[in-house]
Amino acid sequence: MAAILEKVNFSVDQPFGIKLDPYFAQAYEFATGKSVDSFRFTEGVTPLSTHYEVAMWTITYFVVIFGGRQIMKNQDAFKLKNLFIIHNFLLTTASAALLALFIENLVPILARHGLFYAICNQSAWTQRLELLYYLNYLVKYWELADTVFLVLKKKPLEFLHYFHHSMTMILCYVQLGGQTSVSWVPIVLNLTVHVFMYYYYMRSAAGVRIWWKQYLTTMQIIQFVLDLGFIYFCAYTYFASAYMPELPNLGKCSGTEGAAAFGCGLLTSYLLLFINFYRITYKSKSKGAKDAKVAPKVAAAKKANKTKHI
Repeated sequence: MAAILEKVNFSVDQPFGIKLDPYFAQAYEFATGKSVDSFRFTEGVTPLSTHYEVAMWTITYFVVIFGGRQIMKNQDAFKLKNLFIIHNFLLTTASAALLALFIENLVPILARHGLFYAICNQSAWTQRLELLYYLNYLVKYWELADTVFLVLKKKPLEFLHYFHHSMTMILCYVQLGGQTSVSWVPIVLNLTVHVFMYYYYMRSAAGVRIWWKQYLTTMQIIQFVLDLGFIYFCAYTYFASAYMPELPNLGKCSGTEGAAAFGCGLLTSYLLLFINFYRITYKSKSKGAKDAKVAPKVAAAKKANKTKHI
């Protein structure tokens, strides 16, 4: 501990006071037996790097959750309290660790080169960030277990839930292949939300009443608004510079056209779906609570009016 404290020095390269990368490198080498600097996302070589693998996992996911729901119709719901708490604790920890590593890698890029470079320059797609993008992509497979828990606990399967889980996994895969430098923006925002979200699920499963559940959905909506602001800008300046240079633009942005179009379309759908979810879930609850308060007063008024006429 004393040795670590001696190394504490806040700087652009050490935004947390200590350098996290050496510890990350040791953990990576321990887990894989390879140097952290050797990683490259290579289609057909890196696990889960092909269209076929992604398609099969997506199909398997839907077969498991919808097949499982049919099987569970005549079964008692599983409790799974302790397992669910552990699952959410680990996802909270993993999200926080990835977020910290992203911040450590992004702060020097932003400080030395600026925001436009960080979201549009091909050089901003570094080897270390590519590895973090890949690890974040793998976490999306782990997060599919969220839906399995819902099935085993006989909770409702909302379209927004399984659509979001499956398509985010595909989105991360597409952006890895497309090497869109702006990828860090939605990922960092998503990890931030997930730290709070999985912490909420962990504490709720333990029986703690959390008052800020509604604000999680608000955070997700804000996340998608910010996401779209960045990716629409990047897509616009890319397509304008490539096909309509007479329009005002800041030049080409790195990434493939397919990845850009897919990201814009999917994140737009997320924003609309989450706004609709918020409207249905919280506005209806607010209206129900208001009606519940008004009902006794209306009943009392009717009773008084009836007594008066008698």
